[in-house]
Amino acid sequence: MPVGKPQLLNKDSDGLWSMTTEPLEANGHLYWFNIDGVSVPDPINPVIKLRQRTSASLVEVPGASPSPWDLRDVPHGTLVTEWRKSSVLNRTERIVIYLPPGYEKGSAKYPVLYLVHGSGDVPESWTNAGHANFILDNLIEGGKAKPMIVVMPAGHAAPFGAGRAPGAGNNNALFEQYLTKEVIPAIEADYRVAPGAKNRALAGLSMGGGHTIYTGFSHPELFSALGIFSPGLPRNFDTQFKSVLADAKSFNSKVPVIWISCGDQDTTVQYPRIKAWAETLEKSGLHEKFTTYKGAHTWPVWRMSLAEFAPLLFKGTR
Repeated sequence: MPVGKPQLLNKDSDGLWSMTTEPLEANGHLYWFNIDGVSVPDPINPVIKLRQRTSASLVEVPGASPSPWDLRDVPHGTLVTEWRKSSVLNRTERIVIYLPPGYEKGSAKYPVLYLVHGSGDVPESWTNAGHANFILDNLIEGGKAKPMIVVMPAGHAAPFGAGRAPGAGNNNALFEQYLTKEVIPAIEADYRVAPGAKNRALAGLSMGGGHTIYTGFSHPELFSALGIFSPGLPRNFDTQFKSVLADAKSFNSKVPVIWISCGDQDTTVQYPRIKAWAETLEKSGLHEKFTTYKGAHTWPVWRMSLAEFAPLLFKGTR
């Protein structure tokens, strides 16, 4: 069934509306109803995917074997939501924080992954739809990933829907300032965080992938790994980051992990364009890895991306 293509429901003699889909992959899927031009979630499904505007319903298709994003009987981390006044954004904004299992009982310091949502999403999206907390729980319990803190800030530094309105500011540039001047210092002041760039990573999907490119390539001194999932490519990347492309060896020495992914059916950010961009980085000498998934601009691709990216982080650190 084509992703995003409306499917008609058929009404039977009892007044029940229904449709039959092709088999869906074992993962989480979004759906909603369009009633007289109004998009609404399923009124009898309590699992809602949060958005900036409107909502959708989530359905989980189980697989024959456990997936990294499944809720399993393992030790679970803690999710914390903080509200902080931001001078950069000129508003109070929330940050969702994942603390790994055992954080509250110990004194260890942890590396941090800063994980950014996509356009139209909210800070809760990585846990609400992405199951990032379950993914980390399962990877940590299985010894496949280092215990880490995951910080999920607001990606809409410029208010959602502001576009290029006068005074809205550039979303990439504002987010860079917000993350580097406020979020990172606040997290490192208030939580038990292992110091230095080797203990920081940045990743995001779609708009958050664009933030990861813009902020990560602007600040190689801050991060040891970049996870770039189905990214919205910043304009004029080649000219803006000309110095990075000209001295790949220096960038590689500071940021040894550049991991890029995209679904082969992604028409939102255009899979061929992302693949070509990744090949440009490789030709410039940057140590990048490009992973293609079967899928579109959807959460199944981003769940798989996080499950594959997280085990690469913080190797050689305590």
